[in-house]
Order: sequence, then structure tokens, then C-alpha cells
Amino acid sequence: MNAILKRAWAAALLAAGISAAGCGFPGAPLPPSLNLPQPVKDLSAVRAGDQVQLQWTMPSHNTDKTLVKGNVAVRVCRSEDAARECNTAGTVQFAPGAPGAFHETLPAALATGSPRVLTYFVELNNSRGRSAGLSNGAPVLAGQAPPAVSGLNAEMAKDGVILRWTPLSSSHKSAQTAVRLQRTLLTPAPAKPQKGPLATPGEPLVQNLRVPPGSQPGIALDKNIRFGEIYEYRAQRVETETSDGQTLELAGELSLPVRIHAVVAFPPAAPAGLEAVATPAHDNVPPSIDLSWQPDAETDVAGYIVYRRESGEQQWQRISPAQPVVGPAFHDAQVDPGHTYIYAVSAVGTGGLESARSAEARETVPNQ
Repeated sequence: MNAILKRAWAAALLAAGISAAGCGFPGAPLPPSLNLPQPVKDLSAVRAGDQVQLQWTMPSHNTDKTLVKGNVAVRVCRSEDAARECNTAGTVQFAPGAPGAFHETLPAALATGSPRVLTYFVELNNSRGRSAGLSNGAPVLAGQAPPAVSGLNAEMAKDGVILRWTPLSSSHKSAQTAVRLQRTLLTPAPAKPQKGPLATPGEPLVQNLRVPPGSQPGIALDKNIRFGEIYEYRAQRVETETSDGQTLELAGELSLPVRIHAVVAFPPAAPAGLEAVATPAHDNVPPSIDLSWQPDAETDVAGYIVYRRESGEQQWQRISPAQPVVGPAFHDAQVDPGHTYIYAVSAVGTGGLESARSAEARETVPNQ
């Protein structure tokens, strides 16, 4: 009997052990975290003149999916196209998940000579100085940058903003280099943006306009502006190089900014094609003169003003209402038979400026 009990107890203990193993008893212990921050994957680099600006996003997790704790040391390095070594440009620190940035002035050796590829990397190190590797590469062009744009100014024209700057001499190496105009909208956005199908789309705060090589030197017209807005312009010369199928820019320094309020400061053109046709009195209807002219094709015309004087008089009289006439026609019923009248018409812009008067039209009202 004792032997039977011993065998039963042994079987029960064995079954309990198997059951416990299948119910999540801890297995082999995991190795300790190495605390290696994940490598940066979105590094970008921009060069303007001899200045290089880097931007990236700091990771929030280590390579083993654990959270990064505390600030992370970042080594910034650069490598020339033909070099293997990544030379340290500087070190910075940032918190996990924060935006990272680095700025440097290129050493003279990299800011002179012919254009060549210079690739930047960042390396994130843990507290023991170890990393999981370099970031993605962000290339720029080393070498002599184009000269800065000088003498930039802006003035209003009827069809946009005219920008002028000091052109380089035709013998200068960069005389045929493209010019980039950086336009910034300074007018604040409306507190309540428009909605619905008829709403005017919002304008980007910053836009880059390119003046290609071979254009008229030292001048450009920006037609894509909105009247009533305030803009700031800066300019820089830009050269391009192609490396391994990738087009890279070598840009000069940005010029000093100029600002302009895009207001309509010019009156419309004078109306053309004015004609006058008299109608004698008939069937108790008084005589009249009907005027017509060609509609103005300009978009900033709010209406027209009609002027009249009698033959032999010098003084013009406005005969149209206080509000400008909307269409290119006018009916003058305040005329007398046998009198000769001379007419002229002007256009009024949306800003209230009046054009010169049209060519005169003369008509005599027939006698009854």
C-alpha cells in the first residue's frame, strides 16, 4: 500500500510540473538592454553661401524597442565624396523625440574650389559612447558658392511686382547662373478662413520663384501676387550639379530682404472706341444720344465716368451718376434738338484711381 501511494504521489507531482510549465512559468532571462538609440532616418541638409543647416528628428526608442531615457549625445560628421572617413563637425545633445538641428560655417578648404559632393551624417551615442550606426546621408555641394545678390529692390507694376538687382558682368563665371527669389507672405491669415466651394484657397507663406539662366539680367516680374497683401523678397544665385543621378544645388547667400505692399497704384488704361449715336424725338419720346465703347480688358476696372461739353464750350461736365457706370454704354437723355455735344469717357480702377479720358466723340441731335 505504501508503494502504491508513493507511485501516485510521484505521478501527481510530474503532472503538476508539466502543467505549470505550460501555464507561463518564466523561461530563460532576457539580456539587458544595450540602450542604443535607433539611427536617424530623416536627416536633411541645406547650404546657403558658406553656411550649412542640418535638421532631423530624434528617435524615441532604442533598437530593442525600449524607450530612450534622458538627452542623447549626437555626433555630426561629414565626408567628401571620395573619402571614407566621416570627419566630426561638432557635437550636440537633444531629448528623445525632439527636433534636432545643427549649423556650421564651412571650413575654407570646403568652401573653395570646384563643386563636389559633401555628405553629412549624425550618430547617436548612448551613455557609454556606443551607437547603432550612422544616419541616412544628407548631401550638399562643397566648393566656391556663387556670389551673393546685391541691390535687390521691389516696385509695383500694373501686372505684378517688378524685382531688380545688380547683375554680374557678362565675363563673370556666375553671370549665367539661375537666381532664386524667396517670397514670404507677411499679411496675417484671416481669423476665420473661408469655407465652401467658392472660398479662395489660402496662399503659401513661403514660395520660391526661379529666374532661369539666360533671362534678362537683373530683373524679374512676379505676376502671381494678390493685391492687398504684404510680401518680403530675398534672392540668391543657384548653381546645380548632377551626381549619381541626383541633382544638387550650390546656392549663394540670401540677399537682404525687401518688403512691398501690393496695392493697385496705377489707373486703368483709357477706354477706346467711343461712339455716339443720336435719336431724334418721336412719339412723345424726347431726343437722346446713346454712347458705347469697348469694354476694358483689365481686371481692376470698377466702372466708367462719362463727360460731356457742348460745341464751342471748353468746360467738361460729368453727366454719369456718382457711382461709376458698370457697363460700356450710357444713355444721355438730357439733350436738345439742334445742339452738338462732345463726349469723353474714363475708367475707374478698384482702388479709386481714374484713367485718362478717351478720344472724343461728337454728335448732333437732329431737329424735330
